[in-house]
Amino acid sequence: MANALHILGVRHHGPGSARMVVRALEVVRPEVVLIEGPPDAAEVVALAADRAMRPPVALLVYEPDDLQAAAYYPFAEFSPEWQALRWALANGKQVRFIDLPLGMRAKQRAEDDENSPGSSDGDGNESAHDGDDPPTAPTATAAASPSDDPREDPLDALAVAAGFADGEAWWGRMIEENRGDEDPIGVFDAIRGAMESARREIRRARDPEEAPREAHMRKMIRAAVKETDGAVAVICGAWHAPVLTEAALKEHTTKADDATLKGLTKRKTAATWIPWTYDRLSMFSGYGAGVASPGWYEHLWIHHAAAASRISEGWLTRVARLMREADLDASPASVIEAVRLAESLAALRGRRTPSLEELGEATLAILCHGDRMPLAVIERDLIVGRRLGEVPDSAPMVPLQRDLLAQQKSLRMKVSADDVELDLDQRKDIDLARSRLLHRLAILDVPWGELKLDQRQRTSTFHEVWRLQWKPEFAIALMEAARWGNTVAEAAAGFIAHKAAAAGSLAELTALLDHVMLADLPAAVERLVSRIAAMAAVGVDVGHLMEALPPLAAILRYGNVRKTDAALVEPVVAGLTARICAGLLPGCASLDDDAAAIMRGRIEGVHSALTMLGRAELTDPWRETLAKVGDADVHGLVAGRAWRLLLDTGAEPEEAATRLALALSPGADPAAASAWLEGFLTGSGLVLVHDARLLGIVDQWVCSLPRETFERVCPIGRRTFATFEAPERRQIGERLKRGGLEGDGVGQRPSKARAGDGYNAERGALVEPVLRLILGERFVGERFADGGGA
Repeated sequence: MANALHILGVRHHGPGSARMVVRALEVVRPEVVLIEGPPDAAEVVALAADRAMRPPVALLVYEPDDLQAAAYYPFAEFSPEWQALRWALANGKQVRFIDLPLGMRAKQRAEDDENSPGSSDGDGNESAHDGDDPPTAPTATAAASPSDDPREDPLDALAVAAGFADGEAWWGRMIEENRGDEDPIGVFDAIRGAMESARREIRRARDPEEAPREAHMRKMIRAAVKETDGAVAVICGAWHAPVLTEAALKEHTTKADDATLKGLTKRKTAATWIPWTYDRLSMFSGYGAGVASPGWYEHLWIHHAAAASRISEGWLTRVARLMREADLDASPASVIEAVRLAESLAALRGRRTPSLEELGEATLAILCHGDRMPLAVIERDLIVGRRLGEVPDSAPMVPLQRDLLAQQKSLRMKVSADDVELDLDQRKDIDLARSRLLHRLAILDVPWGELKLDQRQRTSTFHEVWRLQWKPEFAIALMEAARWGNTVAEAAAGFIAHKAAAAGSLAELTALLDHVMLADLPAAVERLVSRIAAMAAVGVDVGHLMEALPPLAAILRYGNVRKTDAALVEPVVAGLTARICAGLLPGCASLDDDAAAIMRGRIEGVHSALTMLGRAELTDPWRETLAKVGDADVHGLVAGRAWRLLLDTGAEPEEAATRLALALSPGADPAAASAWLEGFLTGSGLVLVHDARLLGIVDQWVCSLPRETFERVCPIGRRTFATFEAPERRQIGERLKRGGLEGDGVGQRPSKARAGDGYNAERGALVEPVLRLILGERFVGERFADGGGA
């Protein structure tokens, strides 16, 4: 085995490590290349050589019987593992993954397993080890002695010993900036020696899977060495390098490693390639694989052969171009000055080349003029990047995925990691088909598009505005949805049938029906309508009936615009309306404040839905029901809202004014009166602007309240008036300031101060000049003339 085994310990997703790996492979020319990665993916490894494979991509390894038990293994162009994989395939060498198979690991949910061929440290630093515990920055105590912190990163400890602030800075200076062109093997030997010291000195809690993972890797290395007479190269996380060497293979015997792996049962797994994104590689999205700046790393990888000045010039030129696209000033002279500043900063700090830190400081000082706002765009679009990878069509897919791919191509819907706005005019066949596809995917919990509330949708019934952004995890969702059907339409209909059978309320069923109508699934519509009609026929809770009506009314109103048959829901809407009208008055009895607020919202929803339909056979019984509720002895919020809705839809103002006067009469309980007023006025004060009599009634009631009562109901009044638009509040105040119009009732205050008010005329005269400026001559004159208190 002498000179046959070469351990290349790398920093996962490090462009400097990738560069040295390629150089080392060219020097060693191994017959077998072993990579720390999932052996479960052996059948799809060769696809990495396909020309249609464009990183970033990821290996998705999953259990067919439990799709959520899955793991992603992302690769970028600058990942050392990816470069080793491509080198082996291009040179006709054997290539194998040697990590512990996913089928032998403890089950994890897909969203919890972020292990790539280099797993995330969790804080944005790309560690040379791939333990599951994210590190923390070393403290002063940690610098003085070995740390017992189970989350300590070994790179941080090495950095402190070498006089660096953290492991990121140490690795970047010692490894990433060291090209290793002359002796790459020597660099990897030095890395292994440093990690050997770190493993010996640092007392960090070990990952429970670390021992079986390393035992499995040693087992695979022994097999590869035994099978070939040539060299064997192992590309692994630097943390593992010391325990995979020739000496380690002797120290950890085959028998000991077999004992470590004994008892691990292997479950059936499958693997495929999926597109990945740079923001998923970064911690920027909270779902990354430990690369804080993939866009910057790509720039370093592409220009690694260029001089340092050319790298800085190229990067800052891209920054300036991005700023100009955002209509920000960025002249060539500023770029030149920024390059000079970055290189000067690097020289002062003893760096060979400017790092992203120096370039960022130069960008802030020169191109952004000290303004940090543009830096957010630069971070998103350049430092992180918006790249979405591509995989060949030959990659394994379930039939549902292939159907979606075919529809995306036929409908000319580009899959992108960017946040793209799509305006669909449903009068056009292609836009209608796109809308149906997006709604069907939403049903399957694949939210490729998010429907936006847009002004165009408010002014038309045929516009839909979507925000599209493809996310890698949709691959898992599609495979989960495949059990419902082989096409998107079949799967959506099957999933709806399952949900309908499990639904326990009318609101759930009507929400499903809304989705189904928009997705154009006729068979599912008929099944849902039948279920809704059956449940509504035996429903006794008027609240549930009221919540179910608005979605059905919307379908009845807008269904034909989408060329769908909405007539199926018409009898259901009529039946629900009749049952609501019969049960609303009993349902409003004996409500407390919270229940009254909920009922008010339900009444508003039903009223809005029926008004939108504009069918007399539905609206006439509803108005009669509202009148009964408004005149009944029910909670003021409900009664007041009923009268407001009646007034807005054509009730006589005189009748509403009479009811308001009764509700606010001196004999009424102030708390009940304020609740009635809140229900009547909440949301809009236009009735007080346009109807002077109503304003006068409210004004007179407020002014007649004793001090202690006013203080009790004032918060309710403030809350109500806060819902008015600013112009409405201003117009009401101006009308009260003027004292109102002749005979309109506004400004008619009580003529005498009540006994016990304690009004002091001499003290009141002190504030009279200020009140005249605020309230007007006429108002103040009348108040002081009749002895009323200010």
